[in-house]
Amino acid sequence: MTSKSLALSYLEKSLARFDILTVLFNKKDYSDVIREAQEIVELCLKGMLRNVGIEPPKYHDVGPLFLEFKDRFLDISFAEAQKIAQISKGLRKERELSFYGDIDFIPTESYSEDDAATAIENVKFVLGYAKKIIE
Repeated sequence: MTSKSLALSYLEKSLARFDILTVLFNKKDYSDVIREAQEIVELCLKGMLRNVGIEPPKYHDVGPLFLEFKDRFLDISFAEAQKIAQISKGLRKERELSFYGDIDFIPTESYSEDDAATAIENVKFVLGYAKKIIE
């Protein structure tokens, strides 16, 4: 398996998961929209990195690495790369809370429709660049 074929696999998985966001949103399952959005963004970034020959580390927010190698992504401006990294960082912060919650944080009660809609818009932004770079 090559880095390119694995990058394409990540993109394929991201596109399939994106369809799930609408189902979760329509069921008002906003916390799971957040969790799935994080995983999609993570797959997109790791796929873009693999596509240019960079082995991504085994942690969830690779936004800083994406910025470090920004010069390999000619179709992305620095401002766009910063936004992508910021989206990754923001969703990474919500990863565990949106899924598991905490004693004082109930996921199903803590995320709003606006939170979920913003997450979906952010995924669309990142996914658009992943498609341009990987396909």
